[in-house]
Amino acid sequence: MNTAVRVLVCDDHAVVRAGLLALLGSAPGIEVTGEAGSGEEAIALARKLRPDVVLMDLQLGAGIDGVETTRRLTAEPAAPHVLVLTTYDTDADITRAIEAGATGYLLKAERPEELFAAIHSAAQGRTTLSAPVAGRVMAHLRNPAPTLTPRERDILTHLSRGLGNRDIARALHISEATVKTHLRRIYDKLGVVTRSGAVAVAKERRLVT
Repeated sequence: MNTAVRVLVCDDHAVVRAGLLALLGSAPGIEVTGEAGSGEEAIALARKLRPDVVLMDLQLGAGIDGVETTRRLTAEPAAPHVLVLTTYDTDADITRAIEAGATGYLLKAERPEELFAAIHSAAQGRTTLSAPVAGRVMAHLRNPAPTLTPRERDILTHLSRGLGNRDIARALHISEATVKTHLRRIYDKLGVVTRSGAVAVAKERRLVT
C-alpha cells in the first residue's frame, strides 16, 4: 500500500491557501499536513511536521521571500523537496529558485492534474517545470543572459518603470553619479547605448518583472 505524499502549503494569501487545500484534499495519494502564511512559519512547520513536499509561493509579503525560504528549507536535515508554485516566470525568478534548491517550478495557471503529478514527482526528487518555464530555461542555456549585480538589477527595474536618474538615486539612496556609472555597465552588458534599448532588452529577456 502506497503512503500518501505529505504536503505543506506556503502562500501569504489566505484565499489562495484555502483554494489549494480544498484542491489537494481531493487529490489521490496526497495529504496536506499544514499551511503557512510566511516563510518563517513554513520553516518552523516543516521542522515539526516533516512534509515530503513544500508547495512554495515566491512572493510572501513581509519577511523572507520564497527563494530564501527554499534555500533554508533545503539546507535542513532531512530536507523536504520544494515545489515552487507562482505567477512569476522571469529569468531572474526561475534562476534564483532553482539555485536555491527548488525541485520543480510550476505556474499557477497549470491544470490541477498537472499540479498533482508534479507533487508526486517532486516527492521522488524528480524535476518538473511548467512548459513556459522549461522553454525559458532552454532559451537561457542556448543564449545565457548577461550577469547583472543585484544593484544593477535594482536600477534596471526602476529604469523600466520610467524613473529618471535623480529619482532612481533617491529611491536607492545613492548619488546620481553612481547611478550613471551603473547605467554604463548595464549598457555594456546588454549591448545597448540608450535607456530605451536597455529597457527593451531587459523585458525581452525577462530580466525584470
